[in-house]
Amino acid sequence: MEWLNFYGLIFLILIMLPNIVFAATHKDGFENSYRNKHAEIFEQIGRAGCFAFIFIQIPPLVKGFYFHGALIFYLAVGGALTLTYLAGWAFLWKENSVRKSLLLSIVPSALFFSCGAFTLNFPLLVSAAIFAPCHILISYKNAKRN
Repeated sequence: MEWLNFYGLIFLILIMLPNIVFAATHKDGFENSYRNKHAEIFEQIGRAGCFAFIFIQIPPLVKGFYFHGALIFYLAVGGALTLTYLAGWAFLWKENSVRKSLLLSIVPSALFFSCGAFTLNFPLLVSAAIFAPCHILISYKNAKRN
């Protein structure tokens, strides 16, 4: 088992691209009107873990692809989720809505979960389990308030 998963790194880079463009074009940033310190802290912990463990694999904690052909499913599902995320950003760029917030929070959560599941990457699965509910909650609440 390799320590680095370059496919996961590619998925991560691709889903970060629209976020980088957004940050560059919106100098004032994103206003977080939903204040829940616990959700925010756990979201950041989960996000950091997801970002790290999607491409860093610690051999005793990552069992690798657990069935024949799992790499194909990993790439297909990961690629489809990544493309869905990029398309969501492209088509909903100017929209501020609950559907945009949910799409752009559920899809990366599903990407992290699926990458963790296909590779039996336990740190990624735990990180995704922390990140997903907090990220979706914060995104939804902010969209509802705006």
